[in-house]
Amino acid sequence: MSQVSITVKTDEEIKKEFNAFCEEIGLNMSTAINLFMRTVLREQKIPFELKLAKKEFVQNIKNAPTSIEELMENLDV
Repeated sequence: MSQVSITVKTDEEIKKEFNAFCEEIGLNMSTAINLFMRTVLREQKIPFELKLAKKEFVQNIKNAPTSIEELMENLDV
């Protein structure tokens, strides 16, 4: 199986911290990212929970329609 390179853009501080973490557990960044990709393919999902931060959730609740009529109006129905 041939290998190819992938370029990922990220914040410099994130890269530095991720690299330090990988080294601490005995991996390099390439191996860690390959483990992530293999896990995604094996499990057919992102291997961690994705959710809104509490602040965003509260803001979304505050902006939510308060009635069926308002909901229907927002949907142009």
